[in-house]
Amino acid sequence: MAPAYLGSWCTRRPSFQGILAAIALAWLLAAMGGSALWAVDAGLNRGAWHSVLNQAAVWSALRISLISGLGATVVAIAATAWLLAHSFAQPLWNSLVRQIGLMLALPHAAFAIGLFFLIAPSGWLLRTLSPWATAYTAPPAWITTQDPWGLGLAAVLVAKELPFLLWAATTQLRRTEVQQLWTRQWLVARSMGYAPATAWWRVVWPQLWPRLQWPALAVLAYNLTVVDVALIIGPTSPPSLAVMAWQWLQDADLARQAQGAAAGGLLAGVVTLVGGLGWLAAHAPWWRARGSCGHGRWDPDHGQRAAQRCRLVASAAWLALIALYIGVMLVLGMSSIAGLWAFPALWPQSLTLAGWRAVAASASTLGTTLGLGLASASAALVWAVTWLECVPAHWDARLQALINLPLLLPPVLWVVGMHGLALRWGIDATGYGVWMSHTLAAMPYVLLALRPAYMGFDQRLRWVAASLGQGHARFLIRVKWPLLRAALSASLAVGFAVSVAQYLPTLYLGAGRLETVTTEAVNLAAGGQRTLTAAYAWLQWLLPALGFGLATWAGRPRRWPAAACSPAALLPTVQQNHVLRGDTHGGASTSQTP
Repeated sequence: MAPAYLGSWCTRRPSFQGILAAIALAWLLAAMGGSALWAVDAGLNRGAWHSVLNQAAVWSALRISLISGLGATVVAIAATAWLLAHSFAQPLWNSLVRQIGLMLALPHAAFAIGLFFLIAPSGWLLRTLSPWATAYTAPPAWITTQDPWGLGLAAVLVAKELPFLLWAATTQLRRTEVQQLWTRQWLVARSMGYAPATAWWRVVWPQLWPRLQWPALAVLAYNLTVVDVALIIGPTSPPSLAVMAWQWLQDADLARQAQGAAAGGLLAGVVTLVGGLGWLAAHAPWWRARGSCGHGRWDPDHGQRAAQRCRLVASAAWLALIALYIGVMLVLGMSSIAGLWAFPALWPQSLTLAGWRAVAASASTLGTTLGLGLASASAALVWAVTWLECVPAHWDARLQALINLPLLLPPVLWVVGMHGLALRWGIDATGYGVWMSHTLAAMPYVLLALRPAYMGFDQRLRWVAASLGQGHARFLIRVKWPLLRAALSASLAVGFAVSVAQYLPTLYLGAGRLETVTTEAVNLAAGGQRTLTAAYAWLQWLLPALGFGLATWAGRPRRWPAAACSPAALLPTVQQNHVLRGDTHGGASTSQTP
């Protein structure tokens, strides 16, 4: 246990920390709370609600949203748990950890565009199979995208949300103290005769699932209310309810705009209802987590074979997901330079750089994307560090719902609230308004990425710094933040990726005056400019990928010369601290060399 004076030093909050905590709380209440109030006010128009509920197309659109959004969420959560059960403490685990970052770097819209080019009737997949498996000389009339049930939309959402949930789980499982504790418990369960998967389900998963509930709820809210992906690959007649609400919001008629806000309110109610039912189901007394392979006690012969089959299936599923991402990136890259490409030719008959020349000609679009991404990610990181460092724990626990509002509210309703706040602050249709919206969107993701490492920091290092007479600011700059360099860099990259992927806030709060690579890619996807669309989609992936790559480089461990860490090198620092503290022994200063 730490000495009393060290405990008081660690718990004492200097005045500047209180000021920073007040600033962070004020920004949260003013921006998040103000946007939420404007969103709720816009979504409670009684006449608009009456008009929305009396339209038959609304219920068809809601059915599509539930099929695609709810189905994708259930499949993604189940696949995440199953993959973790058969990879934890296994060779597959290292591959999971290494590959997740590249998958997260690919935005939803770019992935949807690439998958559209891959599985369309004239896509690369059928072109590859045509010489051997089919005899088509023209694209068949198959419904592989824009299907009326929203299955293509659900497939995109599953493929994109699975890496996100795996990343949220690995941020918890890679914490040193958590990983060691849960691994020991898992090994103890194994020693009691349980199969590896059964030990995971009975020991690790009940402790991990409560920490994944906020990310799972964010996935549910996103899947039920996504707009940009649904515009690219989702059904069109009728569209999903989120797309229908977005179309109404863009109408010049104020009554139609009110209907769009009411439809967003309906989506918020659906998210709340489904999320509440899911929470009750997960906490019901009859719920017992069980493994899908190797139930019960461990049989050395049969159990070994079953566990090996499950590991092979898990490895095959993970390799298939990696292959899907690689195929999407390859088809995007090929389409961005393809000229004449007649069906069923596997390769283009001619190549062209017209798409990339058009991208290079619009350098302002790239500059706007980079500027907004860096500014919003930096602001979100500064706020997250301030929040975790200065704000009391009970504030953090009570305000989690407010912090995660951008993840939980439907985007079509959230942008209405932010637009109302921007109008009140006089920053509508300006870069400041778009920056505010991107910052608010990135804040919960940055906090989610940074929290496990920041909260798991070894507080004994703080006591050591206090015993050496170092102030709190010097401890942060010289000890804590350098040790958290990897987590800080990764959180900044996550915020940058979130900003690059923003479509609705950029278009709505910017009033169409600010163009980013995402708005260009989504708008071009509705047209016939395949080469230019693929070029912007590729660029939409390249920017976050470079961000994650730089974060990995910045967060890698540094090797210091052995002489710098020797006792002789550390002695002057210790002596200086003793002099500053005035420590003496027998009338002589302890700063003298023995």
